[in-house]
Amino acid sequence: QLQASGGGLVQAGGSLRLTCTASIRTFSRYTMAWFRQAPGKEREFVGAISWSAETYYADSVKGRFTISRDNAKNAVYLQMISLKSEDTAVYYCAADYRGPLTNRGTLYDYWGQGTQVTVSS
Repeated sequence: QLQASGGGLVQAGGSLRLTCTASIRTFSRYTMAWFRQAPGKEREFVGAISWSAETYYADSVKGRFTISRDNAKNAVYLQMISLKSEDTAVYYCAADYRGPLTNRGTLYDYWGQGTQVTVSS
Protein backbone atom coordinates (compact mmCIF):
# COMPACT_ATOMS: atom_id res chain seq x y z
CA GLN A 1 0.00 0.00 0.00
CA LEU A 2 3.03 2.28 0.24
CA GLN A 3 5.34 2.89 -2.70
CA ALA A 4 8.61 4.76 -2.25
CA SER A 5 10.47 6.22 -5.21
CA GLY A 6 13.02 8.84 -6.15
CA GLY A 7 16.20 7.20 -4.94
CA GLY A 8 19.38 7.18 -6.94
CA LEU A 9 23.07 7.98 -7.07
CA VAL A 10 24.13 11.49 -6.10
CA GLN A 11 27.40 13.16 -5.22
CA ALA A 12 28.09 14.37 -1.72
CA GLY A 13 26.59 17.80 -1.24
CA GLY A 14 23.83 17.07 -3.70
CA SER A 15 20.08 16.76 -3.27
CA LEU A 16 17.33 14.24 -3.83
CA ARG A 17 13.63 14.17 -3.23
CA LEU A 18 11.95 10.92 -2.28
CA THR A 19 8.26 10.34 -2.75
CA CYS A 20 6.01 7.89 -0.98
CA THR A 21 2.56 7.34 -2.43
CA ALA A 22 -0.09 5.54 -0.44
CA SER A 23 -3.08 3.51 -1.48
CA ILE A 24 -4.93 4.43 1.70
CA ARG A 25 -8.44 5.87 1.68
CA THR A 26 -7.97 7.99 4.81
CA PHE A 27 -4.39 9.03 4.11
CA SER A 28 -4.81 12.45 5.73
CA ARG A 29 -5.34 10.74 9.10
CA TYR A 30 -2.05 8.89 9.02
CA THR A 31 1.23 9.84 10.59
CA MET A 32 3.86 9.16 7.95
CA ALA A 33 7.52 8.47 8.56
CA TRP A 34 10.77 7.79 6.79
CA PHE A 35 13.30 5.26 8.02
CA ARG A 36 16.53 4.09 6.45
CA GLN A 37 18.79 1.09 6.68
CA ALA A 38 22.40 1.02 5.61
CA PRO A 39 24.19 -2.26 4.86
CA GLY A 40 25.12 -4.05 8.05
CA LYS A 41 23.31 -1.55 10.22
CA GLU A 42 19.99 -1.46 12.01
CA ARG A 43 17.03 0.44 10.68
CA GLU A 44 17.21 4.10 11.64
CA PHE A 45 14.50 6.71 12.04
CA VAL A 46 14.83 9.69 9.71
CA GLY A 47 11.75 11.79 10.31
CA ALA A 48 7.97 11.86 10.53
CA ILE A 49 5.03 14.09 9.77
CA SER A 50 1.77 13.85 11.64
CA TRP A 51 -1.74 13.97 10.25
CA SER A 52 -1.75 17.60 11.47
CA ALA A 53 1.53 18.32 9.62
CA GLU A 54 3.77 18.54 12.65
CA THR A 55 7.25 17.23 11.94
CA TYR A 56 9.94 15.46 13.90
CA TYR A 57 13.46 14.67 12.71
CA ALA A 58 16.42 12.63 13.78
CA ASP A 59 19.30 14.79 14.93
CA SER A 60 21.49 13.40 12.17
CA VAL A 61 19.30 14.92 9.44
CA LYS A 62 17.86 17.99 11.13
CA GLY A 63 18.41 21.08 9.01
CA ARG A 64 19.19 19.02 5.90
CA PHE A 65 16.04 16.93 5.39
CA THR A 66 12.48 18.18 5.15
CA ILE A 67 9.32 16.09 5.22
CA SER A 68 6.10 17.36 3.67
CA ARG A 69 2.82 15.85 2.60
CA ASP A 70 0.15 16.41 -0.01
CA ASN A 71 -3.04 14.79 1.18
CA ALA A 72 -4.78 15.44 -2.13
CA LYS A 73 -2.20 13.23 -3.81
CA ASN A 74 -1.86 10.70 -0.98
CA ALA A 75 1.84 11.47 -0.97
CA VAL A 76 4.60 12.29 1.46
CA TYR A 77 7.96 13.68 0.44
CA LEU A 78 11.46 13.65 1.84
CA GLN A 79 13.55 16.50 0.49
CA MET A 80 17.22 15.85 1.18
CA ILE A 81 19.96 18.43 0.70
CA SER A 82 23.64 18.57 1.59
CA LEU A 83 23.79 14.81 1.31
CA LYS A 84 26.66 12.97 2.92
CA SER A 85 28.11 9.53 2.28
CA GLU A 86 26.66 8.39 5.60
CA ASP A 87 23.17 9.06 4.21
CA THR A 88 23.63 6.09 1.89
CA ALA A 89 20.90 3.58 2.70
CA VAL A 90 17.64 2.07 1.58
CA TYR A 91 14.92 4.50 2.54
CA TYR A 92 11.50 3.26 3.62
CA CYS A 93 8.27 5.05 4.25
CA ALA A 94 5.87 3.94 6.95
CA ALA A 95 2.36 4.83 8.06
CA ASP A 96 0.47 4.79 11.35
CA TYR A 97 -3.22 5.65 11.61
CA ARG A 98 -3.60 8.73 13.85
CA GLY A 99 -0.33 7.75 15.42
CA PRO A 100 1.97 9.93 17.48
CA LEU A 101 5.11 11.47 16.06
CA THR A 102 7.51 8.76 17.06
CA ASN A 103 10.81 7.23 16.04
CA ARG A 104 9.68 3.77 17.14
CA GLY A 105 9.35 1.71 14.01
CA THR A 106 7.28 -0.95 15.72
CA LEU A 107 4.39 1.49 16.06
CA TYR A 108 3.97 1.92 12.31
CA ASP A 109 1.45 -0.37 10.69
CA TYR A 110 2.36 -0.16 7.01
CA TRP A 111 5.70 -0.12 5.24
CA GLY A 112 6.80 0.53 1.70
CA GLN A 113 9.34 -1.52 -0.21
CA GLY A 114 12.22 0.95 0.01
CA THR A 115 14.23 2.99 -2.43
CA GLN A 116 18.03 3.03 -2.60
CA VAL A 117 19.92 6.27 -2.02
CA THR A 118 23.64 6.19 -2.70
CA VAL A 119 25.82 9.21 -1.97
CA SER A 120 29.28 9.13 -3.48
CA SER A 121 32.08 11.05 -1.81
